[in-house]
Amino acid sequence: MTTNKALSRLGLAMRAGKLVSGDETVLKAIRAGEARLVLVAEDASDNTRKKVADKCESYGVPLLIGYSRYELGGAVGKPERVLFAVTDPGFAKLIREGFVQHSEVENIE
Repeated sequence: MTTNKALSRLGLAMRAGKLVSGDETVLKAIRAGEARLVLVAEDASDNTRKKVADKCESYGVPLLIGYSRYELGGAVGKPERVLFAVTDPGFAKLIREGFVQHSEVENIE
């Protein structure tokens, strides 16, 4: 099994308390200017993807789309998760760097 950098860093961010998940919590973090990076599962609904993409765009928050809800949930030791906001700039940078190596990821600036 290959360990994926972005997913293992996501788990670290979760344990460090620098990660929020769930629609309302993530949108609140974006609006409050706390989100440094937002991650959306590639199998999230179109509605969720659009809502989050629009919000990230209007607040200038980087958005990454990739991995399945099961991979994202597994990375943080929870059942499936579709949406995360990273609230720490250091973790956001590390996760973005790890994501670059995941070829199927759309990076939306």
